[in-house]
Amino acid sequence: MQINKKKQKILNSLAVNIQKLRGRKSQFLVASENDISISIISTIERGLKDPQLTIFFKLAQALNVKPHKLMKLIEDDLPQDFSLIDR
Repeated sequence: MQINKKKQKILNSLAVNIQKLRGRKSQFLVASENDISISIISTIERGLKDPQLTIFFKLAQALNVKPHKLMKLIEDDLPQDFSLIDR
């Protein structure tokens, strides 16, 4: 599988998990309360943006979850043998 398709799987999982954790809270509210651009949240939730590490941490904090827990949710959505590196 191409690296772009593999990367997209990660971004899609991130998007779904951010949306789930955000729940009924609007993107605008999450953005404004946590000093995150609404456009960044929107593009992440559409699977179009690979967030910087600092944004990932801010999003996790904004959604009341530890960054490693958010990462675990993403990892759990991926196939068990998933790897970005072809060997």
